[in-house]
Amino acid sequence: MNIRLIEETDAEVFLILQQQLDSETEFMMFEPGERDMDLEYRKKSVKQYIEDPRTAVWVIEKENRLVGFLGAFGNKPRRIQNRVYLVIGILQEATGQGYGTQLFEKLNSWARENNIHRLELTVMAHNEAGIALYKKMGFEVEGTKRDSMLVNGKYVDEFYMAKLL
Repeated sequence: MNIRLIEETDAEVFLILQQQLDSETEFMMFEPGERDMDLEYRKKSVKQYIEDPRTAVWVIEKENRLVGFLGAFGNKPRRIQNRVYLVIGILQEATGQGYGTQLFEKLNSWARENNIHRLELTVMAHNEAGIALYKKMGFEVEGTKRDSMLVNGKYVDEFYMAKLL
């Protein structure tokens, strides 16, 4: 197992990982088959992640394939360059093995090196494993987005969570 920053050559396997996550869990934003499948677009996106000093994406590589990721997406306006929005996804086969904790440790180091003060994310209120990980890593619930998503025909709440460094 190797956790590293995403590379341009990862575009296709990163897209495959995201599709797999969309099919495997209801906790991601996209439903199965809903994600844009344009590989050229994905290649440009990955290149932008690499070139933007306010953005970083780490991937978990296991046996020559990607099984998870954590993305920290920054902002251009100076007033909000101190914060990043996080997205994480780990395949079921790789959960419970400490990878989430390791990803957040990489994130914390990078954030401090890049003068990031605020880490923020949203999580579905019934995602107990995700919430437990985020709390373990020092995040706190700041508020609730009521009925913010429609999942399997039912409205679900999301929590705003953040951590200050």
